[in-house]
Amino acid sequence: MTCCEGWTSCNGFSLLVLLLLGIVLNAIPLLVNFVDEGQFFHNPISCFEWWLPGIIGAGLMAIPATTMSLAARRRACCNNRTGMLLSSLLNVITVIGAVYCMLVSIQALSEGPLICNSQEKSTSSCEFSFNNLSDIHPESFNLQWFFNESCLAPTDFSNLTIDGFMASDWRKYTLHFNSKENKHRVIHFSAFLGLLLVGILELLFGLSQMVIGFLGCLCGVTERRSRIV
Repeated sequence: MTCCEGWTSCNGFSLLVLLLLGIVLNAIPLLVNFVDEGQFFHNPISCFEWWLPGIIGAGLMAIPATTMSLAARRRACCNNRTGMLLSSLLNVITVIGAVYCMLVSIQALSEGPLICNSQEKSTSSCEFSFNNLSDIHPESFNLQWFFNESCLAPTDFSNLTIDGFMASDWRKYTLHFNSKENKHRVIHFSAFLGLLLVGILELLFGLSQMVIGFLGCLCGVTERRSRIV
């Protein structure tokens, strides 16, 4: 059998789980903000959930390829060369969405929530520009805003010592919602770390299905499969 219905079906099921997970993770900070403030765009946790990396990137853009791959369970898309080629092409959209989700998540983890970066703490301080996604530098990426006792960076670095760092950052810091700042940090970190993992996995499954679909198009299908149409 030249058509890998089993692998294609597995990819489809995996993409379905990932796209649902991406939507849920993206919705968490939006819903928390709405419950706390009673309205959207007022004191949001961060700007980046409004880029909708999980809802659009990892979610909607993965639906066409997921639907096509799940059809393999009924042998509806893997019984001809055209179907296999279409399955491969649709996963290009999935890969683009996954990369978008990853880039937004990396930028969000690098900058932290608004409570750590803006005095206004509102979307009026957000700059929604795709140029921001190209400004990611490995040397500037750190999670100091999350691991410090306070996410606001200290102004006097000369007074920092190893003992002081251990005392303030590791003994006092907890992952409990004992303050609004800690709550925003934990939600921001959890949501975008999860979205980053979702984007990476979607990228891998999308690329694998592109290869399988391309090979299926080249090799064709068995005569027994062709008679099932």
